Amino acid sequence: MHLEAEKHTTSAYERAWGFIREQVRTTGETTELAVQQEIMRHFGEHGLTTYHPPIVAVGAHSGDPHFETGEAPIRKGDLVLIDLWAKMDRPRAVYSDLTRMGFVGSQVPEKSARVFGIVAEARDAAIRLVEERFRLKEELRGWEVDRAAREVSERAGYGDYFVHRTGHSIGQETHGNGANMDSLETREERLVLPRTCFSIEPGIYLEEFGIRSEINVFITKDSEVRVTGGPVQREILA
Repeated sequence: MHLEAEKHTTSAYERAWGFIREQVRTTGETTELAVQQEIMRHFGEHGLTTYHPPIVAVGAHSGDPHFETGEAPIRKGDLVLIDLWAKMDRPRAVYSDLTRMGFVGSQVPEKSARVFGIVAEARDAAIRLVEERFRLKEELRGWEVDRAAREVSERAGYGDYFVHRTGHSIGQETHGNGANMDSLETREERLVLPRTCFSIEPGIYLEEFGIRSEINVFITKDSEVRVTGGPVQREILA
């Protein structure tokens, strides 16, 4: 059921970006709240439920990792972060939890693109570690995944701006009861195990904007590492 939800959380981005594009083209702007409501309509149409509506954060609001969506306008030239999570509205369903970045315009600003590249590299470093350990059949603890991502941000000079853990367990609740990818808030010594799911979501949060890229990793019962959430985002969508 995680994979079933993942199809609809992934397609929610097509819905959201298309909505923003059309509203800005025809009226000059939309709002964070209007985009959030459009995503919730998409969830309802596809049989999904969620404990909380998604985060839609424009401009400097994206620099707050836990921003509460408001009615700020979204216009041409704005950077937009969308973090959404939902599961099938059925017993024992498992969440899908994703974050992607968009820019309202044809040319993403250089600094935003550069910071996104660092975040994507951190995300990919964490994914590679998970894949390598399971390929070699070696133990992997949650704190190690966090360090793999955090070291990339630190080398790039943005360590102080990556202010939360790299990921959390995902289950029937968005934040599950398994191992988290964490060496910052705690030192997660629990093992990453088959038949579990978790997020990898490094971020860099500056005063003028924030960047986060979130995918989910599902470890099958046969220890296959499956990255879910559609194609991994490689650049900010213009």
